[in-house]
Amino acid sequence: MGEPSREEYKIQSFDAETQQLLKTALKAPSLECTAACFETDGEYSVCQRSYSNCPRLMPSRCNTQDRNPGAVDLEKVANVIVDHSLQDCVFSKEAGRMCYAIIQAESKQAGQSVFRRGLLNRLQQEYQAREQLRARSLQGWVCYVTFICNIFDYLRVNNMPMMALVNPVYDCLFRLAQPDSLSKEEEVDCLVLQLHRVGEQLEKMNGQRMDELFVLIRDGFLLPTGLSSLAQLLLLEIVEFRAAGWKTTPAAHKYYYSEVSD
Repeated sequence: MGEPSREEYKIQSFDAETQQLLKTALKAPSLECTAACFETDGEYSVCQRSYSNCPRLMPSRCNTQDRNPGAVDLEKVANVIVDHSLQDCVFSKEAGRMCYAIIQAESKQAGQSVFRRGLLNRLQQEYQAREQLRARSLQGWVCYVTFICNIFDYLRVNNMPMMALVNPVYDCLFRLAQPDSLSKEEEVDCLVLQLHRVGEQLEKMNGQRMDELFVLIRDGFLLPTGLSSLAQLLLLEIVEFRAAGWKTTPAAHKYYYSEVSD
């Protein structure tokens, strides 16, 4: 196996007890292992094969005992994933995939939604304390925004994004577009990355708020303190990205990505 991609995550960073907790929560005999095959040579990766036929799972991991996600405390699992997401921005970018897999496994095996309820409750708690989180740890704040956008991207109700997450996600992005945030490249980078990921979905759910968000972004260019060159470039790119129907034109790709690489 080559070097891990950005989407791979070394699950060994969890302690042994937590690793076992996550393994049990993710196991389901017939679930497509979108996240169940997360231990391959110590790397978290994605596999589209069925759980039972996946060659990357050793026989010792394929026994039938403890496959029921309900065998573990799924509320604890939700807290473990959120806690780790707030500390590790690489993990927060892909944790939604793991959460989706656990929700599917629990629904299939137990017909319940303990994990989803615990996850949403914890997201709400962190959302309500978002200003304190930002003041305490800028990295933790950026990780939280990345995580909640990732969850919004993956979780569906009747094949539609969860309405309950629309305004919280918008509120987080509006916070990133405030003058004091636009002066920090980490927050500008997070704002642009999340708009690339979920901007089109959010606009379909509430176009008026997206218009208001982009007014803030455009106003950012008039800040008296000014923006860094990288922040200006990122914000110009996302304005053009939305104007082009949430797509990157070949000319824009060539211009912006060559500028960033330079």
